[in-house]
Amino acid sequence: MYYIGLDVHKKTISYCVKDASGQVHQEGKVGATRWELDDWMKTLPQPWTVAMEATIFTGWIYDHLLPHAQQVKVAHPLMLRAIAAAKKKNDRIDAGKIADCLRCDFLPECHMASTAIRDRRRTLRYRHLLVRQMVQMKNRISGLLMETGVSHNKQRLHKVGYFRELLASNEEVNESIRPLLRVSRDSIVRLQKTEYALVSSLQRDPLLAERIKRLRTIPGVGPITALTWALEMGEVSRFPSIRQAISYCGLCGDEKSSADNVTRTPLSKQRNKHIQRVLVEAAKLAPRQDHNLALVYEREKQKGNANRATLAVARKMVAYLLAVDRGQRDFVPFADSQSAAA
Repeated sequence: MYYIGLDVHKKTISYCVKDASGQVHQEGKVGATRWELDDWMKTLPQPWTVAMEATIFTGWIYDHLLPHAQQVKVAHPLMLRAIAAAKKKNDRIDAGKIADCLRCDFLPECHMASTAIRDRRRTLRYRHLLVRQMVQMKNRISGLLMETGVSHNKQRLHKVGYFRELLASNEEVNESIRPLLRVSRDSIVRLQKTEYALVSSLQRDPLLAERIKRLRTIPGVGPITALTWALEMGEVSRFPSIRQAISYCGLCGDEKSSADNVTRTPLSKQRNKHIQRVLVEAAKLAPRQDHNLALVYEREKQKGNANRATLAVARKMVAYLLAVDRGQRDFVPFADSQSAAA
């Protein structure tokens, strides 16, 4: 078996091919294109397994190499740096270090979702981008009105009827900002239509439809929360415990201690930020829809911190989501399950 380490960049890929004893057989660079990779693979000794660090470019390279290799592995960047730290650092050395980690079975492997999940996840993350742009446009409209001293109803400002009435009848609206207001409003409408189309296509997707339907039976879980959970978490079988799922979602604290110095933070920075954000937002509303979640929130809030109470609800929701996914059945509230058992 030959072990290959890849150091991937935008335009080039540095590689190092080693045998089981650690002897280097090939080193060099290849262009980061599919046809150059095809030509390069023809020169490799057989059989071979390859590893690379997780980057934005990893997905398509992983998919392209997978049919030809015995195994394709992706390394966790932070853990890899801790294992393979060196005084000298360049692309050739990095590729050799990755090959050594792979050869010695020290590679800190991270999960690589299937192509189908990654494609749909890309669509959902693009939807998140559109939502951020809509918020920016709405803030821009409010800013223009405040800059020019136009009195307006903040709660109704982004309603279509009120906005038209504001432009038509409010004499305070300066002529210089009218085109900007119309352009901003048109952008919001266009973004809303695109966002709706993306979410609708994901909800109708045969790969996700049944799973989304089950997840939405959980109190406080709407279409966006369900889609984000399904696509960001992937296969829940990779989480043996609720604690590991909570850690992946970034809903646990972080601690850095040395001697008598202890530093704790309420949330870890090593997390999936997409699922973390959605779960925290869902946890703010979920206690209104479920008695058990309301009890969790009130119990934690009595300790004096509303934000930590929200995190406690989010952690409980992770347990609910994990249970529904594992059991492949709709959510049943605790009281209902007890009465059914009786």
